[in-house]
Amino acid sequence: MTTPPTATAPLASLLLRVSAAAVAVAPRCKSPAAAAARWAGAGGSSRRRRCRVAVVEEAGVLLPKEGEGEEAAEAEAAAGRYDWREEWYPLYLSNEVPDDAALPLTVFDRQLVLWRDGNGVLRCHEDRCPHRLAKLSEGQIVDGKLECLYHGWQFDGDGKCVKIPQLPEGAKIPRSACARNYEVRDSQGVVWVWMSDANPPDEGKLPWFEPYARAGFTDQSTVHELPYDHSILLENLMDPAHVPISHDRTDWTAKREDAQPLFFDVTERTPRGFAGYWGRTSTPHLRNLLRFEAPCVLTNTLEYTDKDGTEQCFSAHFLCRPAGQGKSMLLVRFGSTLRSPLAKVLPTWYFHQNACKVFEQDMGFLSSQNEVLLREKVPTRELYLNLRSSDTWVAEYRKWMDRAGHGMPYYFGHSSLSPPRVPAVVEQAPAGAVAGISASFPAKGGVGTVHAPNPTNRYFRHVVHCKGCRATVKRYTSLKSAFAVLAAAAVAAAVLAATRQWKAVLLAASAVLAAASYACDALVSLLTTNFIRTHRRL
Repeated sequence: MTTPPTATAPLASLLLRVSAAAVAVAPRCKSPAAAAARWAGAGGSSRRRRCRVAVVEEAGVLLPKEGEGEEAAEAEAAAGRYDWREEWYPLYLSNEVPDDAALPLTVFDRQLVLWRDGNGVLRCHEDRCPHRLAKLSEGQIVDGKLECLYHGWQFDGDGKCVKIPQLPEGAKIPRSACARNYEVRDSQGVVWVWMSDANPPDEGKLPWFEPYARAGFTDQSTVHELPYDHSILLENLMDPAHVPISHDRTDWTAKREDAQPLFFDVTERTPRGFAGYWGRTSTPHLRNLLRFEAPCVLTNTLEYTDKDGTEQCFSAHFLCRPAGQGKSMLLVRFGSTLRSPLAKVLPTWYFHQNACKVFEQDMGFLSSQNEVLLREKVPTRELYLNLRSSDTWVAEYRKWMDRAGHGMPYYFGHSSLSPPRVPAVVEQAPAGAVAGISASFPAKGGVGTVHAPNPTNRYFRHVVHCKGCRATVKRYTSLKSAFAVLAAAAVAAAVLAATRQWKAVLLAASAVLAAASYACDALVSLLTTNFIRTHRRL
């Protein structure tokens, strides 16, 4: 196999090539006439449905076949009912978990707190003090114990209460004074949590990514909090057709003139997901392997032999945790056996801000898509116009939701759905709102507008989750202030200088220092300011 054109591109370009990985193959209707009859007769034929039937032959639209909903129900019964709690969920990158603070996180509607005990061991509990329901994540770590800051109750790594300051001397701590414990594992740099209360952890379900065990395999990993449902996020990540358009010129590979039909080959369907190959029709020899595995793991791998006969591998892993209604947490990992020279020169924060830019380019589309699904409350086949040459994985994923969604708190499938029974709770009190946003806020906070909680802001979507980017922002903010002070001092000295020569030297120095301060400010802005398309800017 020949070497792909992106073999030496930096990992940021892999984000655009792999971050969409394709679209799903739906079964073909027995005939266009049968499809049209079914759609026209379903619940009072609307203009939208008539239009959809009219373009079947022209556009290669994926329409449902007769009895598809019944087949999904039968498949679910045969495979055994899916239970979202009997799964491992990706909580965080292990090297980003703070050592000296509790980290609040959510899985669907379950609020959790993740922290390290005195021995550095990761611990996870329900984010609720058994005393009066205060968030344990608002507390602090004292002598290796997690302390609730409401009344000072302290809990050990197993969730057992070991100190209650208000108890009389000699009184015993009630046995029920304990925090519900959740099992966690640190595997290949990712913290996973087992959500079941009824059964012990199933180690066989713990994801393992073979490329990361290969010698010389390196990766770039980032964390992003996003304001839309995890199913919308997964759809986006398994949609390579949008990359040339939405991410045109974001790096060196995405170009809108490269938009073209794609090929798909579904090779595996199981109760826990699906897998297959996809690629561009212009380069059929480059076949990407895409795999979705329940509950929220998507991988895309490209393997090839370079000109020297060496086997090379590019792999992208998207770990999409459902973080509540209209919210998701994404752990992105791009890895390769071949590292680009640019990746050795450019700082890590550059690739992180580029990843932020990519997600911001899609944010408006995906947020509106999320709103429509919640408002319309119909399956996606009633709303989507999926094409075989671009949307195969999307249809495949929604059909998997048909099979497994009944075991989830809520879902929107291809032929069925179950909307959230209870609307999302919005915390209004200032302290509570801060605690809620901090469902993803391990940073210490600060003063100023950049620190104002805002889940759509890049600072809170990524920087607070990344030790490296936080350190970079802090360092260059300090440098900006220092250069500004020195520039002002140089101007003042120039005013007081006795000779023209010294005045000129000091004014030149102040100009250089001011430029350095501006450069530091621009870099901080690059890391903390959302991307806005040119035609949308005021």
